[in-house]
This record gives sequence, structure tokens and C-alpha cells, in this order.
Amino acid sequence: MKKFLIVGLGNIGEQYANTRHNIGFKILDALAEKEELTFETQKLGDLTTYKFKGRTFILLKPNTFMNLSGKAVLYWLTKEKIPLENLLVVTDDLNLPFGSIRLKTKGSDGGHNGLKDIQDKLQTVKYNRFRFGISDEFSKGRQVDYVLGEWTNEETEKLKERLDKSIELIKSFGTAGVNNTMNTFNGK
Repeated sequence: MKKFLIVGLGNIGEQYANTRHNIGFKILDALAEKEELTFETQKLGDLTTYKFKGRTFILLKPNTFMNLSGKAVLYWLTKEKIPLENLLVVTDDLNLPFGSIRLKTKGSDGGHNGLKDIQDKLQTVKYNRFRFGISDEFSKGRQVDYVLGEWTNEETEKLKERLDKSIELIKSFGTAGVNNTMNTFNGK
């Protein structure tokens, strides 16, 4: 049976639950809710397992805070003996318009501290990342407030469809492979 580690990045705590920076958690929560899965707190994060078409998806929400996510990612990759190519990190991206999705097999951290820590712990930039656009609709010097701010009413309305699309992308990643999934979903 093929195993995949799907890591949603976010910050723990109720005050962060509905912020843009927590879209990784929000996407995994949407998948868990849709499939009636329950997260359990384990070492370095909250986990649940989703079985689909002969694949096992281990969904991880690190409880190390965003900037220290690499420790949890490395621990669960190693513990579950999951190859690096079966890792998918779900994160927010300021450089993409709201709701747009992009899957990449490698790249820079783009100034994202969670990705920076993962690259540091994995010692590579070659791992799959699913970037969810949160746009850059903030004034100069207000980036932190924007990223840690809550979704607008308009964004919240559009989020449901985008979460459904994100769930489809995760399932496709495990069943159709990264290249087919990029061709199907990137820019959609």
C-alpha cells in the first residue's frame, strides 16, 4: 500500500483558526470533515489517516507553530517510512491571487518561514508543495497583519468551492501522481 504524508501548515491556537496563514490546517480540516475523520494529538502534531483507492494518506497538522514545522515533517516521514516524493506540504502563498492553487515539486521558500524550516530539516528544496493563494491585498508594512488576519466575508463565501478543489488536488496527488495533478490543477 502506498503511503503519503500530507502536511497542512498553520499555527496552533483558536486565535489563528480562521486566519489566512492557517489555510494548510483549514484544507486538512475540510478533508477530514468531508470523510468523517478525527484528528488525534500525537508527537509533534495532530494526525489522522485517510484511506482512498488503495492509498494511505497520513494528514498532519504540526503543533510546533509554523516556523518550526520541519521537525514534525521529518519525524513523521521517518517514523512512517514515507519517501520524500510522497510528501505534500500545503501552505499559503502571498504571491498568488486569492484561491488560486499551484502544485510544485521544488522551489525556494519564497520568504515563508514554515517552508524555510522544512527545507532546513530535510536538507533539500526538492519536495512537493501545494501553494494556496491568499493574494497580497495589504498596504506597505502590513504583511504580518494581513497574513494573520481573518478572511473577509467575500473570501469566506468563495472558500468553500476552493476547499473542495483543494481536496480533489490532494486525492489526485496520491492516485494520479504529481505531474498529472499539476497539469490538471495548476492555475485552476
